[in-house]
Amino acid sequence: MSKLRPEVSIDILNQRGKEYLPGYLGIEITELAPNQLKSRMPIQKLHIAPNEFLHAASVVALADTSCGYATIAHLPDGAQSFTTIELKSNHLGTVTEGVVSCVATAQHLGCTTQVWDAVVTDEASGRKLALFRCTQMILWPK
Repeated sequence: MSKLRPEVSIDILNQRGKEYLPGYLGIEITELAPNQLKSRMPIQKLHIAPNEFLHAASVVALADTSCGYATIAHLPDGAQSFTTIELKSNHLGTVTEGVVSCVATAQHLGCTTQVWDAVVTDEASGRKLALFRCTQMILWPK
């Protein structure tokens, strides 16, 4: 089990994204623990594609934000930042209203890379909507 960076909190993460894509989409971090982060996103019209289904990019944004913020909270001592080097998602279902939730879980927390899995669900029913995996490259000062 890894340790969380003490200077990273739920409030700091939510504030950090306020004027960026996560804030615009209404993504809210709800829990932060070693090896895990939970979030949610209330569905708005802006999350819906022209075909009237939840836009896949909205789901990916929730999962990628969750994994990215989890990476920030789990950066190794001395690391400067990170960047996503690979991501994949499988979409299993959709919703058009309500709230979607995400649980990001660490699979590998190394000094050069981290691998995170995220499961996106319909908050009301618990039904899985997407499975997501990303690899983060840890950035060190030059």
